[in-house]
Amino acid sequence: MKNKMIRLVMGAVCFFALGGSCLAVELLTSEQALKEMFPDADKVETVQKKLNTKQLADIKEKLGGTLVYKGSGKANTWKPETEYSFYYGIKGGEKTGVAIMEEEPGKWGPVKYIVMLDPKTAKVKNMAVMSLSEKRGRPIATKNFLSQFSGKGEGVAIGRGVTGVSGATISSECTCFTVNKVIAVYQELAK
Repeated sequence: MKNKMIRLVMGAVCFFALGGSCLAVELLTSEQALKEMFPDADKVETVQKKLNTKQLADIKEKLGGTLVYKGSGKANTWKPETEYSFYYGIKGGEKTGVAIMEEEPGKWGPVKYIVMLDPKTAKVKNMAVMSLSEKRGRPIATKNFLSQFSGKGEGVAIGRGVTGVSGATISSECTCFTVNKVIAVYQELAK
């Protein structure tokens, strides 16, 4: 937690030192993100899954006709993933959660998330922003914003149980889209 706060502060310092120009900030490496999602796990097991054409079409339909967040204006140049790594936290021989890393285009550049779901209900148990390039949307990386998603299932949206960050509508909506996409991907591939 201390390292994450230091990275966030350093990112803010660099941001203002460079006159507000857009700059990507890595908040968590993959290893750190998995440790944050599964702090008490005995081990983390990785399972690779690939989406077929029908599964992609089903997910696209669930997401309103798109596989990429369209609010940023960068959706046309963004290639959606077709292969995912499912990270299962194992404690006492049981799966305590499944985490999926997902990157979507924000207003200023990519935003990378890790979302941990309950493997039985596909509801959010925890999540974090791993990296982002947002100017005004940086508060989406705070626990205060992300904790709103805990216990939520599919259909997450601003105004429906989630309050967006003032002045960062695109970043807030990108986060909702990512949560919905991770849930849809998990539901499709866990069948």
